[in-house]
Amino acid sequence: MTATDQPLSGRIELDRDSAERGFAALVLTIVELIRQLMERQALRRVDQGDLTDDQIERIGSTLMALDEQMTTLCDHFGLRPEDLNLDLGPLGALLPQDGTH
Repeated sequence: MTATDQPLSGRIELDRDSAERGFAALVLTIVELIRQLMERQALRRVDQGDLTDDQIERIGSTLMALDEQMTTLCDHFGLRPEDLNLDLGPLGALLPQDGTH
């Protein structure tokens, strides 16, 4: 009996650490995408003069704290920034290559 003749068990063998890392990468990819969108929106509002100095300070502090937390989480799960960037085939990469993280 060859490997192709053996019946399939219908179960997928998953390594718990690999699955955890993959799930963490997916979640952190979504968080990073949202972080980048928030940052761009904040910069647009600053450029338009829609924000007070206090609001600008709070947004800047919040975005820096989120960036630090993302770095900590990536380190914890052994992920690099490029691990969070999904290749969308002909559409290109999900996250712009703007040097974040």
